[in-house]
Amino acid sequence: MLLTLIYDGGCPFCREFALRSELQAGAPNLRIVDGRADHKIRRELNALGLPLRNGAVLIEGKQKWHGSEAIAELSRRMNPSDPLLGLLAKLFSDNQRSALAYPALLAARRLALATRGLSVDPDQARSR
Repeated sequence: MLLTLIYDGGCPFCREFALRSELQAGAPNLRIVDGRADHKIRRELNALGLPLRNGAVLIEGKQKWHGSEAIAELSRRMNPSDPLLGLLAKLFSDNQRSALAYPALLAARRLALATRGLSVDPDQARSR
C-alpha cells in the first residue's frame, strides 16, 4: 500500500528530512508531497483537522498520522542507508520519545521559516 508523507517544503529541515527519506529511507512505496506547494492537499488536510501548520502528515489508505505520530510511524518503517536517517529513525521510532522531541522540531521549523519570511501556516502568505 502507498505511504504518503506530506511535509512543509518551506522549512529547510523538513525538506531535507523528506528528501532523504524519499531517497534513502528504505521505506517501500513512500511518496513525498510538498504540502506548502500543494494547495489542494492542504485544503483536504485542513478539512480532516490535520493542518500542516501543526506538523507533517503520513497517510496510508484510510489511516492518517499527524505531527510526532507521523514521524514515529515513518521512523518505524525505515530501513535507512543514510547514517543520519538511521540515527533519527532510532530516536523517533518510539512514540513517547517522538512526542517529547517534536516540540523542539516545531520550534526549529518556526525559526527557519521566520528567517525565510514564511508563515508557520502555509495558508498564510508571510510571517508577521
